[in-house]
Amino acid sequence: MRRTTALPAALLAAALLALTACSPEDDKTAPAPAASTPAAQEQPADDADSGESSDAERAAGIPDAPTGADRAAYLAAIKAVDPRIVEDEEKAIDAGRNQCSSLTGGGDKVDWLAAQRFGNDARPLTDAQGKQLNAALRATLCPA
Repeated sequence: MRRTTALPAALLAAALLALTACSPEDDKTAPAPAASTPAAQEQPADDADSGESSDAERAAGIPDAPTGADRAAYLAAIKAVDPRIVEDEEKAIDAGRNQCSSLTGGGDKVDWLAAQRFGNDARPLTDAQGKQLNAALRATLCPA
């Protein structure tokens, strides 16, 4: 029974870290948190890859991972902004699911957050591209 309470707590902590990980006040020199936690090690791999949001993720505005035609539509929509975004499809889906949480919460930096979340040092994105990504997300993965 310990596992059933530890897993939701770990997922909630991960969701909260994901929400705070892209704030403008981030210290770029701070080390990233360890990816492996006891709860993550206990979780079977097939549950981790199911794509279904936990209750904590749903509460944070993170939708299920898209499948089938929905997945294809989402990837095509963000690929239209920059084809390199979908080179790693799973990363693109994770970024989109997390960005949905930012869109649900609102704020005045959602375009910047999208650019940060989908871009990287080798392929930086502009706030204008972030705005296009948010429009693509609203049309596919996380409608308002």
